[in-house]
Amino acid sequence: MGFYDLPKDERSLLVKKIQADLEKEIISGKLNTTISYFSDEDTYIRKAAYEGIGKIYLSDKSLLPKIYATFNSLFTSDNFRIRQTVLNAAGEIGKTNFEAVEKLFDTGLFDEHHAPRNAVIGAVKKMGEKNPIPVLQWANKYLHHPDKEVRREICHGIELRGRKFPQDILPMLKELEFDKTARVRNTLVHVLGQISYKKGCLPIVIEHLKTWKNKELVSKALEDIIDVHDRYKNFSVLSQKQAIAYISLHEKELM
Repeated sequence: MGFYDLPKDERSLLVKKIQADLEKEIISGKLNTTISYFSDEDTYIRKAAYEGIGKIYLSDKSLLPKIYATFNSLFTSDNFRIRQTVLNAAGEIGKTNFEAVEKLFDTGLFDEHHAPRNAVIGAVKKMGEKNPIPVLQWANKYLHHPDKEVRREICHGIELRGRKFPQDILPMLKELEFDKTARVRNTLVHVLGQISYKKGCLPIVIEHLKTWKNKELVSKALEDIIDVHDRYKNFSVLSQKQAIAYISLHEKELM
């Protein structure tokens, strides 16, 4: 039976049990149940596990060395779900203490399986939103990495911070405007669209795009920005028509 097959009250009890089991095993160093939770095929069981790790850390930060020892032990697993869950759990800690888990992301970014690499993207998103300074400094190290997938993952990972504070990531995004890989450029265009539709964001994005030299990419970004204002019309501050009108006012400076 899956997590969401359970009634709400039973789900709540299960989440508490998972956290209690994890804390007990983190302290003892015997990780049999932890391994079971971290490798569960049900996404929501794994989510309860990695969020539970975050709650354990926040409730007793003196457990950090034991938590990190748990991560190190599990991170050598051949099971990609376990490595994925370790990175998601590390992301919960990294929201307030990125330095404690930074090395795990240095490794996870190059995992052989896409699921742990995607966990890095997700973790960077949530950490960058809550704890931007060290996370963005770390991400900046990989902006020009020889591996195109690393560059793409970093570009995607810093997106969430940009949805509220586009000025924090636009200088980093600009460094990718002439990236030779279409997949990276396409992700860049996507991120520019995603950071444009919340309150106060479009003017910041447009002003910055005026300084970009790759006009073909700017044109594609503007198309995506206009499209986003329709796709997310229920969440967008401006209507698509208003976004088009605003962009038109600045078209000469943009192109």
